[in-house]
Amino acid sequence: MDIREIQNLIKFVAKSGATEVKLEMDDFKITIKTTAEGVEGTTTYVQQMPMHAAPQMVAAPVVADAPASTSSTDDNSKYITVKSPIIGTFYRKPAPDKPMFVEVGSTIGKGDVLCVIEAMKLFNEIESEVSGKIVKVLVDDASPVEFDQPLFLVDPS
Repeated sequence: MDIREIQNLIKFVAKSGATEVKLEMDDFKITIKTTAEGVEGTTTYVQQMPMHAAPQMVAAPVVADAPASTSSTDDNSKYITVKSPIIGTFYRKPAPDKPMFVEVGSTIGKGDVLCVIEAMKLFNEIESEVSGKIVKVLVDDASPVEFDQPLFLVDPS
């Protein structure tokens, strides 16, 4: 869909009297919101959907950003933060009746599955890039996560 087709769609929605229209295609999503009659204004959101080359993605470890307090800086600077490589829903278990992949205190190795992130009905296993011990789980089970959101703190020692 090109910009001209989007503009025509906005004009059509504004004339139709609808207050909100959502259109979702394979590679993008459009939401058009119009205000009440007599008030000028149209808001359009165009969001590109992430393209998944493979159903399985691996999180790259990144050293945690230093927090504002100095005591926290000393505590967190020795940990590695595993961040989400995609947007989706975070799950700590492979299935509701199965045990969690990792717990606080679990020893992990490179390539161990830490969690699953569901994106567009695909369950992506997030594997560890480092060996160490899980110090903290930063996200609740079945919660939405954003790209680059911290998921776990790992002590590499």
